[in-house]
Amino acid sequence: MHLKLPPGPVMIDVEGTTVTLDEQERLRQPAAGGVILFRRNYESPEQIIELVATIRATRPELLIAVDHEGGRVQRFREGFTRLPPAARYEATGDIDLVEKSGWLMAAELRAIDVDFSFAPVLDVECGISQVIGDRAFGTKPETVARLAGAFTQGMRRAGMAAVGKHFPGHGGVVEDSHLALPVDQRPMSALEQRDLKPFRTLLAEGLEGIMPAHVIYEQIDASPAGFSPYWIQQVLRQQLGFTGAIFSDDLSMAGAAYAGGYVDRARLALDAGCDMVLVCNAPGAATEVLDALAKEETSAHRLSRLERMRGRFPIDRNALLASPEWQEVSSRIARLNEETA
Repeated sequence: MHLKLPPGPVMIDVEGTTVTLDEQERLRQPAAGGVILFRRNYESPEQIIELVATIRATRPELLIAVDHEGGRVQRFREGFTRLPPAARYEATGDIDLVEKSGWLMAAELRAIDVDFSFAPVLDVECGISQVIGDRAFGTKPETVARLAGAFTQGMRRAGMAAVGKHFPGHGGVVEDSHLALPVDQRPMSALEQRDLKPFRTLLAEGLEGIMPAHVIYEQIDASPAGFSPYWIQQVLRQQLGFTGAIFSDDLSMAGAAYAGGYVDRARLALDAGCDMVLVCNAPGAATEVLDALAKEETSAHRLSRLERMRGRFPIDRNALLASPEWQEVSSRIARLNEETA
């Protein structure tokens, strides 16, 4: 019999297209709170439905997530609508398509019982970033806020919460935080005038989740935003009034090595105010963190924030694919992809 535990503060991954017995034991650890899926976990819609069902059967309380923005960052492809990168929407001037694309993305994931995608990107592209680029909705904060807001509305219509990333903005640095620790040398006034605007707008519209950047804003604080009580507690919680869930970016990224070993990274991120930390592509490190945080207590406030990330209602996949709206939107997206190929 499964002993129901509240979800813990650690999101981990699994290696392949099925869940091994060792991985099932890892998912049952008290500190486990979620699973993030990757392209390697996907073969077909039928297979991913079975994989998700196995995770649910192992530990029903876990949140299941994926990076599924579109463009370069879309984990499931064959059998799913190929979404364009966010930057392509601006040229169309079609806000209705943006909203419906958010709905389609979320509906296709909810139809396989994934709770949420780490989307949308709220970074403002400055023309220099190695990792953001066409993942951003635009080069102007007003454009990003308007288009990302529409995309988020579509996600909610499909019963999916949204996660804005990468707070307070990753678009103004050259380096990729997967490979290095970027340092943004701009003052707070520059961030206020540009990068923070989309976050302010979407927070006012009820954004459910935030992912901070592994970036140091050296004129403001010495710690990367995801490990910074200043950015998370003072700016995000107090000044901006954010009441949703905060997820660390992957602690396996080079930008997270600032904080030391994996356990140190996890503790520092949680102490700074993150509700859940991600440990990806490093099963040994995941086990180490799960063991170290086995007795970490999850507050009622943290549980409430994380619970808002759960998918709100089921969607039948066959009915979705047969629906006139899905057929219309998928055709419009296919035409957009062809026009910009």
